[in-house]
Amino acid sequence: MVLDSAGVGEMPDAAEWGDAGSDTLGNIFKSREVHLPNLRELGLGNIRSFENFPAHESPIGGYGKCTLKSNGKDTTTGHWEMAGIILDKAFPTFPQGFPQAVVDEFVEKADVPGILANIPASGTEIIKIHGKEHMMTGKPIVYTSGDSVFQIAAHEEVIPIERQYEICEIAREMLDGDYKVGRVIARPFVGTNPEDFTRTVNRHDYAVPPPNENLLPLLAKNGFDVVAIGKIASIYDSKGVTRDLKAKNNSESVDQTVNALNDESTGLIFSNLVDFDMLYGHRRDVEGYARALEEFDTRLPEIYGAMNEDDLLIITADHGNDPTYKGTDHTREYCLLLTYGKKAKQGVDLGTRQSLSDIGQTIAENFGFEIADGVSFLDDI
Repeated sequence: MVLDSAGVGEMPDAAEWGDAGSDTLGNIFKSREVHLPNLRELGLGNIRSFENFPAHESPIGGYGKCTLKSNGKDTTTGHWEMAGIILDKAFPTFPQGFPQAVVDEFVEKADVPGILANIPASGTEIIKIHGKEHMMTGKPIVYTSGDSVFQIAAHEEVIPIERQYEICEIAREMLDGDYKVGRVIARPFVGTNPEDFTRTVNRHDYAVPPPNENLLPLLAKNGFDVVAIGKIASIYDSKGVTRDLKAKNNSESVDQTVNALNDESTGLIFSNLVDFDMLYGHRRDVEGYARALEEFDTRLPEIYGAMNEDDLLIITADHGNDPTYKGTDHTREYCLLLTYGKKAKQGVDLGTRQSLSDIGQTIAENFGFEIADGVSFLDDI
């Protein structure tokens, strides 16, 4: 389970990324007492010293933190690294918007009457600013963020959803070389005026296809189930995914995880809890992030209850997104690591792992094979 953006403190190179002093969970815990009895019992407070969040005297899980070894701090980079893909070159970002040549090519190939915005922006704010003009002109709203993304927002009654997907596919195909962003994202919305514009559940991500040799296709090729929940399938371009369970928020992701645990399957259930990042990290909502952590914590016993005796739960993150930090971008941090199993070892200090790929290697070893990068901690737990 990926608690999207749950970083546990700056990495040694954070300053090079403009993220010196970032500390997602640490700064949330400083803001007030955050009630996480189940995560604390797992060993969250044992990972390092947190203000207002003490260590547990006898944790029931394994605990540590993972280095982000790849060159990047975005969703695709972090998730790919878990599967054994280490990126030497970060996906490109566009803090000044996309070059005019890229815009012109998109307008021509997608056959649209121009675009609006072309700046880094919050998705909810950009439709408030440009939504009315979009409805009058038919021009899609194109914007980016601190992530490597080319996002296209359009009203479902102005540009029908299938047409929105079509122009996103065109953008995905044309964005290559220096402009090969990690994801192109369709961001449909509805409403009649800026006050009630609302993004719909018809979001669709078009990711760069990952290399074939990674954890997910290897599991599938060896006859194991790979159940993707939330945005997991889109991050890996569905490669190796044997079942895709839709979930648009944290609550639905937990629901689908429990459903998947209760089904007959053998392999990997891979879940992403997107709200931490999308709703609270990027929007710099400290209190919202704290409440979301508390809500997730209340669901952990439900997850435990659905687990079989030989199941293993691994909780981690893909990058940081400190809601107390300047700007709205991800932050270059270590990612939390917690493990739990009814027959797994308790109170194991897993230390600072060399990479998120250690998670993938642990899963791979469990099922009898290896991936390209990673040091397994299966024997430790």
